[in-house]
Amino acid sequence: MQSKKFLKAEQAALLWDTPGLVAGVDEAGRGPLMGPVVAAAVILDELNPIKGLADSKKLTALQRDRLYDEIHARALCFSIAMATVEEINELNILQATMLAMKRAVEGLRLKPHKALIDGNRLPMLNILAEAIVKGDTKVPAISAASILAKVTRDRWCAKYDLVFPQYGFAGHKGYGTTAHLLALQAHGACPQHRKSFAPVAAVLL
Repeated sequence: MQSKKFLKAEQAALLWDTPGLVAGVDEAGRGPLMGPVVAAAVILDELNPIKGLADSKKLTALQRDRLYDEIHARALCFSIAMATVEEINELNILQATMLAMKRAVEGLRLKPHKALIDGNRLPMLNILAEAIVKGDTKVPAISAASILAKVTRDRWCAKYDLVFPQYGFAGHKGYGTTAHLLALQAHGACPQHRKSFAPVAAVLL
């Protein structure tokens, strides 16, 4: 016979995992040598589905832009947040990514019952959360979040390219391409380069 203590714990667990709004969460910008890491959280409207959602990396820029506008118009709610270069340098990229995800979830206009996080790690949240490896290919809400995060960061890079055109940020989006590494060697680092990343640290010596 089950003890009363066990029954109470079981009932609490059932109450905690009741049906409700689910947010998909993803990030963009962990790998680049510059700029913030961007996270997005999206709660989709099941009665108003969006066709064509997929991992943002598998979509063309034109497809991402179209879906970005559609998500803005048709999702129940969404939130986009960042962790700055200074926070990345201070915390490390993993912890900065978790911070951006936490900010995105907490910025939602509607509080979700549960957050589905792309990857294998979870930010510290005050709601139920589940990590899903390759979630951006499996869960529409995570796909939507990946699109919002990717487009937001790409547009940020394009704007910053106008400030420091010598690096070519609009083209490589801050990734360590040959052209970017050559530009770093020729011009040194700009304020938005991540000094904690080895290729940037090397030119600061």
